[in-house]
Amino acid sequence: MQIIQSRRRFLAGLSAAGAASLVGVQQSLPAEPPPETTSVRLAKIRGICIAPQYVAEELLHAEGFTEVRYVMTETAAGQSDAVASGQVDFTLNFAAPLVVTMDAGGPITVLAGVHPGCFELFGNESIRGIRDLKGKSVGVQALGSSPHVFLTGMAAYVGLDPGKDINWVTSPTIKPMTLFTRGEIDAFLGFPPEPQELRAQNVGHVVINSAVDRPWSQYFCCMLAGNADFVHNNPIATKRVVRAILKAADLCVSEPQRVARQIVDDGFTANYDYALQTMTDVPYNKWREYDPEDTIRFYALRLQEAGMIRSGPQKIIADGTDWRFLDELKRELKT
Repeated sequence: MQIIQSRRRFLAGLSAAGAASLVGVQQSLPAEPPPETTSVRLAKIRGICIAPQYVAEELLHAEGFTEVRYVMTETAAGQSDAVASGQVDFTLNFAAPLVVTMDAGGPITVLAGVHPGCFELFGNESIRGIRDLKGKSVGVQALGSSPHVFLTGMAAYVGLDPGKDINWVTSPTIKPMTLFTRGEIDAFLGFPPEPQELRAQNVGHVVINSAVDRPWSQYFCCMLAGNADFVHNNPIATKRVVRAILKAADLCVSEPQRVARQIVDDGFTANYDYALQTMTDVPYNKWREYDPEDTIRFYALRLQEAGMIRSGPQKIIADGTDWRFLDELKRELKT
């Protein structure tokens, strides 16, 4: 497990007035008590669609956290397992894997939806739609990984039997994108910066883009989840974390160049152009508009149809979500 500290201060480059408007919204509100803890741990992954999490450090300092750490999560289930096990306190993660972990009893509380539209299904010339995946080879990091869970739900939605109709290809050493560029698999699901890199190389074509293609574009992709014990024991700190992440999502929209430069400078990704394109492609401004409960319900139904979970959507929602902080912050962060 690798723990890294950000090397630069993102808000230092903003004007004083701009910084005050971003980190000081609470100044015009009744004073809040300090957080119950001043330490918080967030997940780090290879993808950069969770950019709000990466640029939230100074916002979290402004919320009273003196120690902000990023923990690399590299297992198949990744962030979901890391949150459930207490390795990290909060993370942005794809909705469907969160549902799978919650169904298995993992102590996770989903707190907000942050953005839709970060995953893209790439295919060769034989793949024109999701139904064309039948009988084809599809690369995923591992069975149970986020791409596998997402594609399972997508396949079930169009009437395929994901376990029987798709030839899932995994490799412990070779990335699915590499297998795809070599022509050794027919399709794979990519997350930024992979789609940006493939488009630059003119490899394959986009079959589904969740930022624009329905129904996927109508639901959150990445949602903010916390360890259930942390949320229960630290409600003030939890609200402050949610506020920092949502403000950071707004920064991705209002300051895409600064965000792209920050995540490159702090080592979260290497290519500035791909990072900037991600900030432009992903609709980070939807957290106010979409209903996060609809997203949990939608993916829980898909995964139940595919046989990946046993619990119904209402149980998942009742046991594993808490929208109180989001509802309060929507009122606070109207402008």
